[in-house]
Amino acid sequence: MTWVLGGVALVAVLVVGWNLFTSVTDQTVRSPVELPAMTPQEMAELAQPVVAGDEAAPLTIMDFSDYSCPSCRQFSSSVKPLLDQGYVQEGLAQFAYYDFPLPGFPNSFLAARAARCAGDQDGYWPFHDELFRNQPQWSIMADPVPTFEGYAERLGLDRGEYRSCLRSDRHAEVVTANRDLGRQLGVQGTPTIFVNTGEGRALRVEDWGNMTEVRRVLDEALVRLGYGAADPPAEGEGDSPAGEGAGR
Repeated sequence: MTWVLGGVALVAVLVVGWNLFTSVTDQTVRSPVELPAMTPQEMAELAQPVVAGDEAAPLTIMDFSDYSCPSCRQFSSSVKPLLDQGYVQEGLAQFAYYDFPLPGFPNSFLAARAARCAGDQDGYWPFHDELFRNQPQWSIMADPVPTFEGYAERLGLDRGEYRSCLRSDRHAEVVTANRDLGRQLGVQGTPTIFVNTGEGRALRVEDWGNMTEVRRVLDEALVRLGYGAADPPAEGEGDSPAGEGAGR
């Protein structure tokens, strides 16, 4: 019995020791980093979004979003597919995803980095969808790193390469710059949607959950730029049920 108790005690000591060791040696960056002072132009250059669509498209839909935000999940599942179908795939708009991790969601910054690590292997958008699809699970985990690595493997990414990226500071500066750029533009909650026409200040879409309103803003901008409005949606693809709201 003595040797059994001694063995249990040894295991407990090893577990505590391992937890202390990993807490000290873990290089996974999970929160915004300090950025040097820079001009607005330098900030915009560092704060690169992840973009889908034709570079020559007349409009850019700017989505400042947080992977932990329930409203962002609604937008991603209910509104973005319609924008992809009616505007992005038709060459009328690019879709630009900007990270805006909110302080109230402890796994948000890490999730933003996780998606960009997938992007290093051309897996950004599938990982983006995976994060929103499984948001209720990973967003409340104490440590979602192994879960994110599992998503990467499931999507066919090289797990070792992905792990190396995630357990480092890679992409921490660009995610932080995304957040800071959003603040400069007046973003306070998520999702916040802008339409950039190239004419100057981007247009903010106030009612992002109403697809009719979103289409109105986009189509008026297209007509003003000399393009025809997008084709009307098929029956049943009008207003989105996403509703209004912000992540915070």
